[in-house]
Amino acid sequence: MNQPSPAIVPQSGVRRLPRSALLLLCAAYVLAGFVGRDPLKNIDVASFGTMRELAAGTASWWNPTLMGQPDPGVLLPNWLGAWALMLAPSWIDPAFAARIPFMALLAIALAATWYGVYYLARAPQAQPVAFAFGGEARPADYARALADGGLLALIACMGLAQLSHETSPAVAQLGCGALLFFGLSALPYRTGLAMAAVAAGLAGLALSGAPSVALLLGTGGAAVCLIDRGEGDTPAQHRRQAAWVLALALAVAALATALDLWQWRLALPAAQWSTWHSLGKLLLWFTWPIWPLALWTLWRWRAQLLGGRLQRHFALPLWFLLVLLGGTLLAPPSDRALLLGLPALAALAAFALPTFGRSVAALIDWFTLLFFSSCAITIWVIWISLQTGVPAKPAANVFKLAPGFVPVFSPLAFVLALAATGIWIWLVRWRVGRNPSAIWKSLVLPAGGTALCWFLLMTLGLPTLNYARSYAPLVRLVQAQMDSPGCVEIHGFTRAQIAAFRFHGGMDLRPATDQPSSCPWLLVHSDDLPTLRAVVGNQPWQLVASVRRPADKDENMLLFRR
Repeated sequence: MNQPSPAIVPQSGVRRLPRSALLLLCAAYVLAGFVGRDPLKNIDVASFGTMRELAAGTASWWNPTLMGQPDPGVLLPNWLGAWALMLAPSWIDPAFAARIPFMALLAIALAATWYGVYYLARAPQAQPVAFAFGGEARPADYARALADGGLLALIACMGLAQLSHETSPAVAQLGCGALLFFGLSALPYRTGLAMAAVAAGLAGLALSGAPSVALLLGTGGAAVCLIDRGEGDTPAQHRRQAAWVLALALAVAALATALDLWQWRLALPAAQWSTWHSLGKLLLWFTWPIWPLALWTLWRWRAQLLGGRLQRHFALPLWFLLVLLGGTLLAPPSDRALLLGLPALAALAAFALPTFGRSVAALIDWFTLLFFSSCAITIWVIWISLQTGVPAKPAANVFKLAPGFVPVFSPLAFVLALAATGIWIWLVRWRVGRNPSAIWKSLVLPAGGTALCWFLLMTLGLPTLNYARSYAPLVRLVQAQMDSPGCVEIHGFTRAQIAAFRFHGGMDLRPATDQPSSCPWLLVHSDDLPTLRAVVGNQPWQLVASVRRPADKDENMLLFRR
């Protein structure tokens, strides 16, 4: 028996969100964070260094390494970045060229989420209640309005901003996971295209370091096909679709086995309050502000959830969330595992929109208005303090956290930030003044506010970010201590540090050994100083300087001269 829908939506409530505004929002969100910045420390610059090795032909395409240090199980992201470097003209900055495929992957994630929510909302059980005398929302218009809301919900996620703008496997996993989500959602309506998306998503996940996630999501997707009862579909069609999805998942698992891509990193969380407290805080802020909407969906649609057989529009997002929440708990780093679940969480949040009353919508609007306006004002105050010294306290705090930082004024960044702030003010006036009846209206301010703050950080705050999160200042400080050129032996370097010193300093790095060499310099990470003698033996090295990365008191480099 089909349970009643809690959605009561007239045709006037599914008016079309202007495509130009939606595309402009997506373009601004994607570009901000990829354009103009330096490679950031750890995974961002480490992946970039591996891509440069592949493009230069000094590493194996099937086993990418950086000075012998492997990047196990990760192939597709390194391939995409290396191909971009090889195809890019010489006048394009290599760091930006390597990001172009990842910009495309983020755009794919946004588009796949929109289409995934659209096809989930086309299910008969997801449609609003039919009115006695007509006038309810038409199925296609209702699905489009929910898809607009789902995309706005994804952009509003605070955890999406930073991780989705890196050149890292997490972005490839996000794009491929969203593609898989779209494929499984669209199977009853666009079988050929959907199956191609399923195959691409599963293969992309496996080649991006997540074969276990691909296998679990694929087998769960096959089960969803079996239990679903779509409009006009026969049980035989469902069984055939499930068989194809399961076959693709098993084929991808076999591919991962053949390429030795399985990397087991399971670790139970420590039985400590601090560990679980940290995980709880991560879940709350990373998925803010859409996790309350997802819980609201589960409550308002509980009759369908508890009334018998789960339908595709809830079974699929819930399965994705279950798998990826398990990954968050058991497979560190937790935030990167949780990133893959954001499209499914946004889909659940979208189904809350047609059940909102006027008071709930007003509460969301006023809270997001105050929260994001306060964040934007804070960013502007800090920037003005850095440029003028008034007020003095914000600039003093920045200089304390990033000693040696010198503020710079960029007219282009200032104009772009001013324009973005003006658009936010106009958006607030439009939302408060016109009070449109469209069901997606409650997510306009959350998505616009998140995009505004991210855009301001990537324009006004970009020089500070580059100084605090990049290795470029450390490389410059080390180079200032080197009064003669020559190759540099290294000991205790991570992949990120190797890539940074090669890119920012153009240094010829070589592993430290106990054999005589012509390299006049030796760089050692301070944490690995106790093991240095075992590596270099009795070779004569003299300490020249200890150089600390300005924004990190725990990262020191010791420079020795032969």
